[in-house]
Amino acid sequence: MDRHAPATGATAVGIVADGGFKVLLGAVFALGAAPLSRSLGAPLWLLVVSGAALLACGGAELGYARVRPARTCVRLMVGYDTAWALATLVGILVAARGGTAGGEVWIGYQAVAPLLFAALLARAAPARLTPSAAS
Repeated sequence: MDRHAPATGATAVGIVADGGFKVLLGAVFALGAAPLSRSLGAPLWLLVVSGAALLACGGAELGYARVRPARTCVRLMVGYDTAWALATLVGILVAARGGTAGGEVWIGYQAVAPLLFAALLARAAPARLTPSAAS
């Protein structure tokens, strides 16, 4: 696979699914901010901000899926999801130790990381068609 080529096949489907999931999760966070805020012990404003950030990131991911190199998209997704897993683990550990900031850690990650993801995706070089893909 050419590292500058746009996503095709299963990779393209995966990128679109990831962006769609972020849009869905962002909508859930934004629309369910009040009950989620109480359940997670995170401030209401943080849920609203994270919902908006996830919506923006998912929209960017969907918009750039065919015009950014597949390799760039996949690397960003792996980095984002790895850090999300770490933020989740930290949030769980904080809560398990009796701390009250576990939900804030988890939601806070989702307020900041999607914006970084979208910015990096927007700044990435455009995909280039290979001679075989152009024909």
